[in-house]
Formats: sequence, structure tokens, C-alpha cells
Amino acid sequence: MIRLILIMRRWSISVIAVVAAVSVTIAMSVEPAAASRGKVGVAAAFYPVAFAAERVGGARVAVTNLTPVGAEPHDLELNSDQLDRLLGAKVAFVLGSDFQPAVEKAADRRDGPTVELLPKLVDARGKKVAKEGQTGGLDPHVWLDPVLMSQLVGEVERGLAAADPKGAATYRRNAQALQDQLAALDARYRDRLTGCARNLLVTSHEAFGYLATRYGLHQQGVAGLSPDQEPDPARLGELAQLARDQGVTTVFTEETVSPRIAQTLARDAGGLRTEVLSPLESLSKKERADKADYFSLMDANLGKIATALGCPPRS
Repeated sequence: MIRLILIMRRWSISVIAVVAAVSVTIAMSVEPAAASRGKVGVAAAFYPVAFAAERVGGARVAVTNLTPVGAEPHDLELNSDQLDRLLGAKVAFVLGSDFQPAVEKAADRRDGPTVELLPKLVDARGKKVAKEGQTGGLDPHVWLDPVLMSQLVGEVERGLAAADPKGAATYRRNAQALQDQLAALDARYRDRLTGCARNLLVTSHEAFGYLATRYGLHQQGVAGLSPDQEPDPARLGELAQLARDQGVTTVFTEETVSPRIAQTLARDAGGLRTEVLSPLESLSKKERADKADYFSLMDANLGKIATALGCPPRS
């Protein structure tokens, strides 16, 4: 009898423990960023913005990247957990100009501040990337230009400092360190992309326009600014002829886009290579597992571009 009572007690304790653990797990899964152990809750629309917020915020912030690993950010629809985190954050950062329509629409419901980044940035020609409220026909891929990424970092610093004035000195210090790294990345690109045999970059979609302008290159995309845009046969024929005329060796595609069209163009242009460039819109599962980050992926892109353009090697 005593043995039976002990067994029943142990079984009851186990059940209570399991129920408690499940309850904690459920609570954590819907915990808004703002409630993360006293840290400043930050919602970031997608990877480059989340990377900047994490590096600038450091230990003072808890950053929620609203775009999951491997997801395509343009068409992202928020689930209830993501929406809770967005609405509950102390400050939110979105790119703006309808880059992520569902995310930006949800951010309009917030009580706290939401920082739209695109209208605050100035491109290599000295023009605003976007006007306040402007949508349609804009190139959103500012993070692929290290100089524009540095400006974005400055805007993240200001947004964090406004939301958390006590952390302003920390944010300023962290932002400066990150901007120094971006200046060094810019210098690597300038050095490596000087004296190349070619300057035409053929890509699956036109994500690399800011980068090309910054470093004196020309970009021609199979599709337009949207990776889902289907090119017509005339466009493929035009690009195939241009690639032959310009001595192009490589057609660049992306992990999240089907390589079929790029492979067709490469074949039609005379058997060119295809190579993957990262648009850095989100990390793939493999990149996450390999602990890749903004800098390692930008450096990998640089190596591939330099090889394709016949740039002289650097020591």
C-alpha cells in the first residue's frame, strides 16, 4: 500500500511538472519583445534591419526579426505571435515604401514609435532614396550598399536612443563600431572592384542597383525589382545578346529564386556560368547553421562578383 502511494505521488508530481513546463513554453512562445526580462523590446522587419538593431542595441535590447529564417520578406504575412511581438515592442523598424506591405500595415496599429528607414537615406547621387509615403517603382535594396547600410545604422541608433534615452551613450558607441566595420567593407569593395576587365553585372533580378552605382558597375536584371516578375522572351534574347557582346562570363541568381530563368539565359548566351549571390534579405537555414552574418555574406558576394568581372587579384 505504501509503495502504491509513493508511485501515485511521483506520478502526480511528474504530471504537474509537465503541465508547468508546457505552460511556460506556451507563455514564452507568445511573449512580446517588450516583455523580455526588462530589455527594450525591438521589432525589426527583416534580417538586415534586425542585424543592425542587434549590433547597435547590444545587451540592452531584445530584437524580434519578424521575417523567419529562409522566408522571402516581400510577401510576408504575420502570424498571431509575430503580430503580438510587433505591437508589443517599444520601438519598431520597417523599411517602408511598401517593401513589406503586410508588416507596414500592421505597424500602423502600434501605439509606440515605428521608424521608416527608406525615406531617411541618401543614395550615391545625393538624392533621397524615397519620399515620405512614396510607394511603387522604388529599389528597396539599400542594405547591399555598405554606405547606405551605414546610414541605416545611424537611423537605428537614433530610433533606439529616442525609445530608451538612458541607453543613448551605449547605442552611440555600438553604432560607431558597426559603422567603422561598414567603412572597412566599403574600402574592400572599392579596392577589389578597381581595374576589372568588365563592369556588367547580370542578375536574376535587379537587387544590386545601389551596389553597382556605388562601385562604378552596370546592372542588368533578368527580372525587375521583384524577384517574382517573369521576363518575356524578348528580354531574355536582348540580355543574351548583350552578354555575348560584353564578354559576360556569369549570370547571377539567388537561393530564394528559381534558377531556371538564369540557367536559360546562361545557355542562350553561349554556355555561361551561373553563380549564387545573396541578396541578404533573410538568412537561409544553412547560412544560419554556418553562423553567417551580414559581413561574411557581403564578403562572399564581393569575391564572386570580382571573379565574374575579371578583377585583378589583391593581396
